[in-house]
Amino acid sequence: MITSHSRSTLILATLLAAASASAQQAATASSDGGAAPNWDVLMRGRTHTPMPTTAAITATDLKTRLYIFADDSMQGRVLSSAGNVKGVEYIASELKRIGLEPAGENGTYFQTINLVDRKYDPATRLAVGTTTFTPWTDFALRDQGSGARSLDGVQAIFGGTWGDSTSLVEPAATAGKLVVLRVNANGVTQNSGGGVNRAFVTRHFSNAAGIAITSLEAMPPLMIQLFQQPNQLLKEGEDPVVPSFLYVTKRVADALLNANVDSAKIGALGATVTSTPKFGEFPPEYPARNVVAVIRGSDPKLRDEYVAIGAHNDHIGWSTRPVAHDSIYIVNHLFRTGGADDRPPQLDAGEQARVNALIADIRRRTNGASARPDSIYNGADDDGSGSVSALEIAQYLASQKVKPKRSLLFVWHVGEEAGLYGSEWYTDHPTVPRDSIVAQLNMDMVGRGAANDNTGTTREGQRYNGNPDYVQLVGSRRLSSELGNLAESVNRTEKRPLRFDYSMDANGHPQNIYCRSDHYEYARYGIPIIFFTTGGHADYHQVTDEPQYIDYDGMARIAQLVYNTATHVANLDHRLVVDKPKPDPHGSCVQ
Repeated sequence: MITSHSRSTLILATLLAAASASAQQAATASSDGGAAPNWDVLMRGRTHTPMPTTAAITATDLKTRLYIFADDSMQGRVLSSAGNVKGVEYIASELKRIGLEPAGENGTYFQTINLVDRKYDPATRLAVGTTTFTPWTDFALRDQGSGARSLDGVQAIFGGTWGDSTSLVEPAATAGKLVVLRVNANGVTQNSGGGVNRAFVTRHFSNAAGIAITSLEAMPPLMIQLFQQPNQLLKEGEDPVVPSFLYVTKRVADALLNANVDSAKIGALGATVTSTPKFGEFPPEYPARNVVAVIRGSDPKLRDEYVAIGAHNDHIGWSTRPVAHDSIYIVNHLFRTGGADDRPPQLDAGEQARVNALIADIRRRTNGASARPDSIYNGADDDGSGSVSALEIAQYLASQKVKPKRSLLFVWHVGEEAGLYGSEWYTDHPTVPRDSIVAQLNMDMVGRGAANDNTGTTREGQRYNGNPDYVQLVGSRRLSSELGNLAESVNRTEKRPLRFDYSMDANGHPQNIYCRSDHYEYARYGIPIIFFTTGGHADYHQVTDEPQYIDYDGMARIAQLVYNTATHVANLDHRLVVDKPKPDPHGSCVQ
């Protein structure tokens, strides 16, 4: 599931040293008041002997699949990487083996999304007259997209001080020019050094050729390094035309103005830029691909309609700073029970002593094996659990002699963690007619939900935990009351009905879960959806999200429920009734 804080999160943690205090002195309950963590899970083996999968939906099959799909060799399956390529090719090979029809591009299981790497083009430069300036030392270019205006032959103008509206030049005077600005404390964004709100400045001087903020010397080196990082973007159509945007040193500002920027007159014209620094678009080293397959329905009239089942095939990769696996597991399960949805904890001396005691005890019992350095974000739950559950459902459906009336469409979306890229691309460029998709059932993080997992919070911020029959449903009645009611009735017929939790689906919930996984890209087009998840936990977006911590029996029950719900929808004698307002497909998601 995409993090609520950013499009891509790689949490770096501090290695905690073992101490000699006894484990009996350590607190065993997590900080949110949930059930005591089970530290014995740190003794579980990290390998599993694969077994041939069967036609039935079983915990054994799911375990075999997940230990393959969330193995360290997949390198965290991050978007457009060798590990993600390996992951999607595993899915495709399984689909071929069990006999699903390819529904990607050109008769394959794959649909490549139009991903580009945007990064600074070292062949370009900033020059004034015969003086050429050095990127990241004299100036830092911000990426404004391919629509950033050229600065070639553009004259500079002093625009005043950002943060003092009375000193700013009229925007009309800056049309077609490079606006050089000072900045004061009122104009700087919090914790940014000399950074400003780029969107506000760009909007104010929207007709300028470029904007240069004279504050580079005040910026922390880490921020300048972040500006240099390549950015992977989903590319469709032309980017809007906007000014180029730079942070510059006082030396560069003086050269641009032919005057001292500290004493320049507002509206004074300066020098002409003779060369433009630019970000360029480059093809990624590895493709970013959705995996798409179909099981054809049995009814001649209804088989051209589809019930979609989805999950996402990517995760967040790896860290360059390994941590001790047991240390980060213990700290998070005590003090960061929401994983990446919580801030890293700052432990006081007493808390640190409790952690150290637990570490010492588990290392004694594992002969130090639990202290292994760990840098891979395996994504076993997020979303290895959904991906292999979809494969398990596909194999079960493929084995049935009588297929449902409507067809089943399976899509493993790429780039969910980067911002729902794969599902956005698929719903904008579907390989079946979009209006033929009658519903979409999304599984993302369906492998946990225990009583010691912090599965969610109420809208008011109260944390709560799971239970042995736990599953969250999100969005099930937001477009179709009938779909939500159907899921409830199907669940009541299960041998062991699950307990549905709708707390995270509340309107206005600050976690905004409805907008944070692939189902929303279908819902924006008016396609009824259900998002099935067992919610959050302390290993969310952490290196500890590994296969040995998954509840395979619970995952099998959820996969069975999704299968039964999908087939009930597929066998309806009518299309699901959409009785709620449809969103604007190009608007912002609101929960």
